[in-house]
Parts: sequence; C-alpha cells; structure tokens
Amino acid sequence: MIVLTNVSKVFKDNNEPIVAVDNVSLRVERGQIYGIIGYSGAGKSTLIRLLNGLEKPSAGSVLVAGQDIARASGESLRQARLKISMIFQHFNLLWSRNVSENIAFSMQIAGTPKAAIRQRVAELIALVGLQGREHAYPSQLSGGQKQRVGIARALANSPAVLLCDEATSALDPQTTDSILDLLLDINRRLNLTIVLITHEMHVVRKICERVAVMDNGRVVEEGDVLNVFTHPQQPITRQFVKQVSQYREPLPDLAPELLQNLPGVVLKLTFLGLSVRRPVVGELTLRYNLPFNILHGNVTQTANGIFGELWLHAEIDPGRLDNILADLRQHNITAEVVEHA
Repeated sequence: MIVLTNVSKVFKDNNEPIVAVDNVSLRVERGQIYGIIGYSGAGKSTLIRLLNGLEKPSAGSVLVAGQDIARASGESLRQARLKISMIFQHFNLLWSRNVSENIAFSMQIAGTPKAAIRQRVAELIALVGLQGREHAYPSQLSGGQKQRVGIARALANSPAVLLCDEATSALDPQTTDSILDLLLDINRRLNLTIVLITHEMHVVRKICERVAVMDNGRVVEEGDVLNVFTHPQQPITRQFVKQVSQYREPLPDLAPELLQNLPGVVLKLTFLGLSVRRPVVGELTLRYNLPFNILHGNVTQTANGIFGELWLHAEIDPGRLDNILADLRQHNITAEVVEHA
C-alpha cells in the first residue's frame, strides 16, 4: 500500500541545508496500522507530509497505492489526495459549521450530490458515535467529540489511507484511549490503512502492528511492536519503551536500600504470549530448591499480543545459574542476568 524508498527531504535556511528526513525506506501493508514515533524534531511530521504530497522529497520515491506521490502534480495529485485523508492534533474544524456541515465539507468540495452527502454524513455520525450531536458547533463539543468529527470528516470520501498527525496529543488519557479504540474499530471494519505519528509509546502499544522509531531524520529501529517492546535495540527506543513499562535501566524503580549489598544475582525474565501464565517462580523453586525473591513485575498488552517482565533475585552458584537460564530458554522465556552492584 505504501512504499518509501531512500526518501530524503532537505530544507534550506539562509542557504544552509537542513536535513529533515534522511534516506528513509519503509513499507506499510494494506489494512495495517503503522506507527512512526519520535521526539520533536525527529522528522516524523515532515515524513507524513511527504505521504500526502504536501512536501516533495529531495530524493527517493513515495508510492501510495501504486502511485508515486512525489512525481504527481495538478489533477493527478488532487485525485491521489482524495484517497489519502488526515486527522490533526488540534482538530482543524470549521468553527462556523456544525458537526454535519464539517463532515460534509470535503464531499461538497469534491462535487458529491447532496443526497449522497446526507446519506454519507448520517453513516459517519453513527460510525464515530456522535448521534444526537449533528447540529452542535465545535465550541459546544468536548475535545474527544471534536476529534471524532475530524475522523468522520477524514473518512467522508472513503480514503484508502488515513494519516494521523499526533491525533491524541491534545486529549486526556481516558479520551485518548476512546479515540484509539475508535481508530482500531474503523481499521477492522473498513480494512483502512492507518499511519500514525506520535511521541507517545502508549499510542503505539495500544493499536499499532508495526513501528518505526525516528531520530534526527533517520529511522533507527523498525519492526513489529511486540518485538520492539521486548527487545529494543537503540537507546532512544528504550527511552520510549520506558514510558509504558515504567522501569529504569538496568533495574526497575526500586528503593536503593533494597538493592544495597544485595548478594547473588538478579534475573530479568521476559514472557511472550501464553507464557505469561506459567507459574515460573513456583516451578524454579521446586526444581532447584531455591528461594526466589520477586523484586518487580508487570504485564503489557500490545496490538500484537501480550508480554510480561519479571525481576527475580536469588543466591545461585554459577553452575546452577547456567542450568536455570537454559531451562527458561527451553520454555521460550528470555532470561538475562542484570548488573545491580
């Protein structure tokens, strides 16, 4: 559905080049929810503007549904954009129009017949859960309701791709979750391809299937969300993962006095899928006749499945430690010894 190949974007500031996107290659499959995460200045907003033709790349190709957006212009670009819609952080609604009129606006611009517009508006209002608010103006809506209008408006012309530019950043956590649930429902109902840029790992965790991590214009890490969460490779990725798992490397957020002069070893176990149900501590205690102390643990749900993390402490001699690590690996549990001195 979306293929970026060696895409770069360079701006000029007083004749000095500023590289906003640096040789990025990505592939987003049809019907996928794909997350692009990075801090401010990482280049993710420029990247999403390249996807809908608001910016032209300095190098590389941007294919959306088989059409090179980078080389489209005039009428061909206008037609391509009809299949690429966008929702924004600050909603961008027309304040002089009510809910129905805001949703209808893009269809009116496209020349859709009035009867078809009325029918489509009614369908979209039901889809995003705004029944009874058809005649309300933006000033009369909550933040979540405004974003629902924005989503309905973006879907008006039945796009193939929905781009979300920090779509939940202006919302409180509870409203954020409701909007993410709505996007996930729309994705499943319509098989809509969604590209979502954000600086919040919670957003990626909740609905995305794959994620690309951007830093200084480059994609520094990319993969399915579950793998990125459980095996982050880059320091910036580990920083994002901490937003959700809420621990500090190399140890969880434990009281210093608990770790002071702690003998033995600390193990970090990572469980995937149904392995989170295994009574691992009990099995290890019985098999090796060792008392294991649980220091910290959590379970995280992603769109790809669940994973759990558990930190254990025990006084184990080197020979038995090797056996325990091998035993855990046989049960698809990743285990590593954590330095804690």
